[in-house]
Amino acid sequence: MGLMLGIDTGGTFTDAVLLDERREIAASAKQLTTHYDLTVGIARAIDGLPPERLSEVSLVSLSTTLTTNSVVEGKGSPVCALLIGYDERQVRASGLAELLGPESIVTIAGGHDAGGFEAEPLDEEAVRAAILNWGEKVSAFAVSATFSVRNPRHEIRARELVRELSRKPVTCGHELASSLGAPRRAATVALNARMIAHVQRLIESVEAILASRGILAPLMIVKGDGSLVNAASALQRPVGTVLSGPAASVLGACALSGLRDAIVADMGGTTTDIAVVRNGRPELSFDGALIGGWQPMIETVRVYSIGLGGDSEVRFSGGEGISIGPRRVVPLSLLAAEHPRVLPALERQAGSPANSSQLRFALRSQHDAALLGRLPEDERQAWERLADGPVDIEQAAADDRRLARALARLERKGLVIYSGFTPTDAAHVLGISSHWSAAAAVLGARIWARQMRRLYGFGTWPEGDAEGPSRQIFDLVIDGISQKLVEAGLHEQNQLAAAQADKLARLLTAMAMEKRRDPSKPTVFSIQFAAETPIVAVGGPAASYYPEVARGLRVGLYMPQFAEVANAVGAVLGEVSQRVHLTVTQPTRGTFRVFTDDGPADFPQLETAVAHARDLAAAQAEALARQAGADSVRIEFEHDENRVKDEIDGDVFFETRITAIASGPPRKRAEERGASGGRCGP
Repeated sequence: MGLMLGIDTGGTFTDAVLLDERREIAASAKQLTTHYDLTVGIARAIDGLPPERLSEVSLVSLSTTLTTNSVVEGKGSPVCALLIGYDERQVRASGLAELLGPESIVTIAGGHDAGGFEAEPLDEEAVRAAILNWGEKVSAFAVSATFSVRNPRHEIRARELVRELSRKPVTCGHELASSLGAPRRAATVALNARMIAHVQRLIESVEAILASRGILAPLMIVKGDGSLVNAASALQRPVGTVLSGPAASVLGACALSGLRDAIVADMGGTTTDIAVVRNGRPELSFDGALIGGWQPMIETVRVYSIGLGGDSEVRFSGGEGISIGPRRVVPLSLLAAEHPRVLPALERQAGSPANSSQLRFALRSQHDAALLGRLPEDERQAWERLADGPVDIEQAAADDRRLARALARLERKGLVIYSGFTPTDAAHVLGISSHWSAAAAVLGARIWARQMRRLYGFGTWPEGDAEGPSRQIFDLVIDGISQKLVEAGLHEQNQLAAAQADKLARLLTAMAMEKRRDPSKPTVFSIQFAAETPIVAVGGPAASYYPEVARGLRVGLYMPQFAEVANAVGAVLGEVSQRVHLTVTQPTRGTFRVFTDDGPADFPQLETAVAHARDLAAAQAEALARQAGADSVRIEFEHDENRVKDEIDGDVFFETRITAIASGPPRKRAEERGASGGRCGP
């Protein structure tokens, strides 16, 4: 069977592991993620594995938090959204003006009604004009039409026109979502389009590295539900890889710990992701996970995700005092370790009056050809300036304000990332971590504390104190993680609305953590979280924080061997799985309607309509699974029926949702070589 190579490209680290045929780790490696050129970090991680064993690799699988992070941080490539049949209310409800900018939204006459019939003819001339106007300005197109899940013909025609008039990728709403709800479907397809360029660069980077290392194996990508797809399928639907990293971490955590019932907590550089596992399987969310304020219509592992990680920015937030996240910045300890000339700059800042530009160094974050091609001259020059390394924003603000303003605009566009004081720096000050420059972390803590006192009037730490503010930040991280764990436990009971769960979780967490702060303090209530369900903590920063979280909540803690590379382990443990949903309704008594890609089809008997829907869904699901890289396929069905019985009408059928699930193991190199005689790509 050969070896399986799992790779995880996260916001901070890139991990690689080799698993043998017993699914045991033969070797592992961890390197920093290099955002501007992902190839560098991936190559370093793979090169950390035994080179003589790479030729044995028969399958490569990749998980990534990059798409999740782009949603949480609001980053992405420029796209044009073609909204067919949408009115102003639906456009506002979609949130696309905030996501893309109002100028990137084009509303077009057309669309269908709830019965799948054309409400208004598609204005093809308007579609053509929009494509020609935006084709050279964006990286992709997103198409969403009203009731396209009941009849996708207008979306399909718009897609044909995009392909005819532009070479840019295009995604349609009916390809991604099967539920009604035009505004959310529009947001989902727009998020998908924004990620295509990012995922394409990642896949191309990995394929180039594999080829240069002589690894002749198919490349699979982990989806947010933990299943696998090949690279070609991932490029068509990159939004499906949102929560790829957390899904892989759940699979990896269960495999490494051997537990079948657990709370898996994955802490990375940008987010903390929590999932409850019962009987060895994480619960799936079919309504879309809430990620960074967005809820795309994708099927994922039910994960509770917050923008709190080792690299989260620590900042002043008005009445609440200090907030951590959701924005990711480069830790000062890491920055100085990678660029030693930063340390003298921090020493200079420590001796100068406090200002808001201190601790800010600008670095290149990503290479987006569409964005770079649209930069004005001052931003293009600022981008070129960053080729020499990080730029001190305080120095730039004093010497070249034009440069400082251009860098600020590049940061808002996602091309540049700033440095800042982070939980990782606080852990270095306290001696909990020692990966990078403790000297830079100490200087950062002192400068940050002085900013809080003198610019915002917050904090009473003595001048020059680094440990006091770092301890306060450390405790805030512990409280934030603990609250999310409690909230995840409340949500598992499905008894509370989100707002209620948040408020109750804050109260219960504060009560549970009182004993951690003052063990001698008498309390009326004794609160213990998850008495029978231990936490399995994985991820790079987890070892710094979860022992204290477990102590405060008085819960069992497992930190298995290789916990820091759990995502890469889980990346190779999934199967290929594709779901197709079809709906059967009864629009009038005695008529049963199946909604298909070719439009609605009516049948006189329910059994005939259901049989047609099952056959059609099974064929589509099997085709998708094989296209996604499945070797053999098995089909399972799920039925969700809506019937009402009453004394007057008797048993009345309203609708049923039929789901065909096609699953199977991914094809591996040895199996495909016999058919093709060479390397099998996606």
